[in-house]
Amino acid sequence: MLAAQNITGEWYGALKVQGIELPLIFHITETDSAYTATMDSPDQKAFGIPVTTTHFISDTLKLELKNLGATYKGVLADQRISGTFIQMGNSFPLDLGREALQKEPLKRPQEPQAPFPYATEEVVFHNETAAIDLGGTLTLPEGDGNFPAVILISGSGPQDRNEEILGHKPFLVIADYLTRNGIAVLRYDDRGVAKSTGNFATATSADFATDVAAAIAYLKTRKEIDSAKIGLVGHSEGGLIAPMVAADSKDVGFIVLLAGTGIRGDVLLLKQEELIARASGVSEERIAKSKLRNKELFFLVRQFENQDALKEAVADQINAYIDEEDREEFPEGMNREAYVNQQVSKLANPWMLYFLKHNPATDLQKVTCPVLAVNGSTDLQVPATENLSAIKAALEQGGNQDVTIKEYTGLNHLFQESETGAPGEYGVIEQTFSPLVLKEVTEWILEQTKEQQN
Repeated sequence: MLAAQNITGEWYGALKVQGIELPLIFHITETDSAYTATMDSPDQKAFGIPVTTTHFISDTLKLELKNLGATYKGVLADQRISGTFIQMGNSFPLDLGREALQKEPLKRPQEPQAPFPYATEEVVFHNETAAIDLGGTLTLPEGDGNFPAVILISGSGPQDRNEEILGHKPFLVIADYLTRNGIAVLRYDDRGVAKSTGNFATATSADFATDVAAAIAYLKTRKEIDSAKIGLVGHSEGGLIAPMVAADSKDVGFIVLLAGTGIRGDVLLLKQEELIARASGVSEERIAKSKLRNKELFFLVRQFENQDALKEAVADQINAYIDEEDREEFPEGMNREAYVNQQVSKLANPWMLYFLKHNPATDLQKVTCPVLAVNGSTDLQVPATENLSAIKAALEQGGNQDVTIKEYTGLNHLFQESETGAPGEYGVIEQTFSPLVLKEVTEWILEQTKEQQN
């Protein structure tokens, strides 16, 4: 009975994943015949996650969370449990104690702190095409106005105005640097995120381009902004969207592509998956097999316009792969049907349908304003060599002679100085954005706006 009293109650711990601490809380209770438990992951806003089985024998605690494909095994001694959390084949040390943990603050030395030597204003602007409102932040340099301005365009996935990822806020760092150097900056939450309305899940890159157009229209209403000197700075997918807008608008004075894409979506994703898998230590045999299957699936997606018909075709293909492997085990405790549905939803959605088919060269050929395209040599998500050369070729084919292309040695997809470029490093690296790239991008923008002034 003593052991039972010792194990019940709240146990606190933290997983360290990709340099980030993820607090976990286990609630263990005892009934007449057994133990039951739930788990909370407060930072993920997930509470009461059921623990499928809870065993405590002698001094050893064993937990299984089938829905997460996770297990925990630890040994209790002196009101501490020392153990290992395993999820999807990955093992993490996890020690549990009775007191709530104080999270270790992330070291992000580049994150600017108030007071700022410029004006910061919360703004809302309307996208008439989509009938949505977008919430953002406008930073204005010191002075009387008529400032050049840029709009920051985020990468793929639902992003807030700071493009926050793993404790880094790249757009906050960029906006701060540009504004300190005399350039106004508008950054905003993606549709459906934070203070922006709309539905992110049903939107494509073309839809996001209308959000950028609405941002331009808004800046043109601001007396502090020189409407002849509005440019776009797009990161990753944002670097695909910027040319879409610039090709269709005379109001764009220049564009900066930070790890922008230059090759068709399906070709890019195949290369991305291959490079990340290799950096993660996956065998060449598995890489080749995965690449072949993804190539087949991407080809299948590109044949369809109708989403419902596509879902059926993708489900059939995934089921064929499962039968071919005679597979019975599925990740995260899913059954076959749930696994197939998960794979279908990843591929048969509006964003993916558009992205896999879209070739950025089509828009780049129509861009006539000055273009700066930069990337890092260790970028595994948008590989520098293939994409920068494709961007250059498309712009030249369209007759644009005001093009600057630069590859920076040792920088990853987030423009951090990195060892391998693997996404697992993003959170571990303290640097948010290369100071050299910040400096050179700013100098290029100031050069463009000076020329426009003359």
